[in-house]
Amino acid sequence: MLPLRDNNPTRRTAVVTVVLIAACIGIYFFVQPSGQGAVVDQEDAVSELTFTVETAAIPCEVVRGRPLTKDEVDRTFEQGDTNACDTAPRGQPFARGKPVYLAMLYSMFLHGGLVHLGGNMLFLWVFGNNIEDRMGKVPYVLFYLASGIAATFAHVAADPTSSVPVVGASGAVAGVMGAYLVLYPRVRIHTLFIFILIMFREIPAWVLLGFWFVSQFFIAPGSGVAWVAHVGGFVFGVLGGLILKATGPRARRPALV
Repeated sequence: MLPLRDNNPTRRTAVVTVVLIAACIGIYFFVQPSGQGAVVDQEDAVSELTFTVETAAIPCEVVRGRPLTKDEVDRTFEQGDTNACDTAPRGQPFARGKPVYLAMLYSMFLHGGLVHLGGNMLFLWVFGNNIEDRMGKVPYVLFYLASGIAATFAHVAADPTSSVPVVGASGAVAGVMGAYLVLYPRVRIHTLFIFILIMFREIPAWVLLGFWFVSQFFIAPGSGVAWVAHVGGFVFGVLGGLILKATGPRARRPALV
């Protein structure tokens, strides 16, 4: 199910949401090697891998507080050992001086391909504008970034010895979705269903977001999707939405038609 738009107009232009979307798109096409052309040969693949390892968050690095060594990178990407995390480093770091904790922030703006990027930005636009409108610009920025960090920590906690980079805005966007579920559960979402037939329907937000959340637990291990990060971000967003609902100003009633 893909959300296309909601029946929930905002009072103000969602400037922050637009900036976040523009930043992710700009970084993909103008900074990431994969966004500047198809990976067509070994040299392109090495360039993309090097950029990702040097920039993105990696659970092993977060836990150990240091960059992966060249040996750990080789074992991960040449030998297929996705948990090539040594207790003590052996050899030189692959990305000397890498800020391994700031990388958790950088990862939120990197994506693994056009489908990954497009899906995240679609969900962010549909649900983010109303959360920004409800929270205000500065609190919304902080909430978005905190959701992404919480999602990364959830992934790290679930697989602390992983030596595979984590990229994508999915955890932060999941936080926005969790808050939306709490604050606007009955809003109708124009949704594209892609099963045997392609259909358009309007369904309540709680149905779409609830289905999305439950579906994360059925993602196959080894699929490359950091589903624990999605769940962690979503739960963080739900908690944030509950706090805002209990302490913040009452929202106007959204359109339900």
